Amino acid sequence: MRVKDVKKVVLAYSGGLDTSVILKWLQTTYQCEVVTFTADLGQGEELGPAREKALLLGIKPENIFIDDLRETFVKDFVFPMFRANTVYEGQYLLGTSIARPLIAQRQIEIAEQVGADAVSHGATGKGNDQVRFEIGYYSLKPDVKIIAPWREWDLTSRTRLIEFAEQNQIPIAKDKRGEAPFSVDANMLHSSSEGKILEEPWDAPDEIVWQRTISPMDAPDVATEITIDFKNGDAVGINGEALSPATLLTRLNELGKANGIGRLDLVENRFVGMKSRGCYETPGGTILLQAHRAIESITLDREAAHLKDSVMPRYAEVIYNGFWFSPERRMLQALIDASQASVEGTVRLKLYKGNVIVTGRKSPHSLYSMKHVTFDEDQGAYDQFDAQGFIKLNALRLRLGAMAGRKGGTL
Repeated sequence: MRVKDVKKVVLAYSGGLDTSVILKWLQTTYQCEVVTFTADLGQGEELGPAREKALLLGIKPENIFIDDLRETFVKDFVFPMFRANTVYEGQYLLGTSIARPLIAQRQIEIAEQVGADAVSHGATGKGNDQVRFEIGYYSLKPDVKIIAPWREWDLTSRTRLIEFAEQNQIPIAKDKRGEAPFSVDANMLHSSSEGKILEEPWDAPDEIVWQRTISPMDAPDVATEITIDFKNGDAVGINGEALSPATLLTRLNELGKANGIGRLDLVENRFVGMKSRGCYETPGGTILLQAHRAIESITLDREAAHLKDSVMPRYAEVIYNGFWFSPERRMLQALIDASQASVEGTVRLKLYKGNVIVTGRKSPHSLYSMKHVTFDEDQGAYDQFDAQGFIKLNALRLRLGAMAGRKGGTL
């Protein structure tokens, strides 16, 4: 059902074909003022053309927002997620999912700033992003009006979009004419490719799909050794050099790319109910995940670590489904963050042909006790005879059950 009485709308705008068509469609369909918002999340594209195209389509300069959110993205969204070692369905590092709440948050801030009564996005009616954007909008501004063109218009094919663009003098990039081989979404954490030539899960992805990593087979024959420093669960430096969150992730992306690290060909379960196949590249994030788990291995208490691991799938699902601003995510985040106070130290890794190999870890808060684990003389630090009672007590319920199961048996 179409939203009525819209006077001003803030559009999440990339400057690509889809959102440029949406911009014009909003102007003609709703007869409303349009404000464009383009987020720089480190997608690796020049954002100047987005401004130029918005101006060409009649947007006032004061209604064009292009914001550099790279540091905020990594510090306040990526890093909190990585404190939990978050992966969805055992593999996906949630590169697209974690970007949506930040875009929604800034979009609502702009709507408040310019007095807009509506927001709009370019997500289709089949995907997860419509859910993520709109749950975010409603969480931050419960009375906001939302326009989702893909659920309203009749431009249901690439051909129809191009025809609309040509009829309305919207510039079309040459590579957008005809059928695109696949669609790409990118930010500083990852890139994802879906659709078209990737829809058949049996067909291997062509090498052109991979844009952020070289093939592991083409990676150097000599390993790259690095160290990553951690403080309160967050990475703070590489090879002893202190770096800002965004700079650090950029550096890890470069190292991962050069060593063929971070490729994933995945069939996942979308929140909207269908399965989808995507090819993801998360070079820096893949390195960061392994390093974080390594520093936690010597700094976290066993039960604390196991509790974190047990809640991680739920936390991942909350983010994947778009509930970043929910009470349950905040509760889980509080638990996760409380565990990270002593997660400090340095991890040494080798990067080699698609592999991240941990070769060392050290911490001023290490729980690893050499005198307890050594196979040499432990000088009384650990009395091995104590294990006998420990084993018997843990086996007691099993012994009782086995005895009770014997015919005529007695305890």
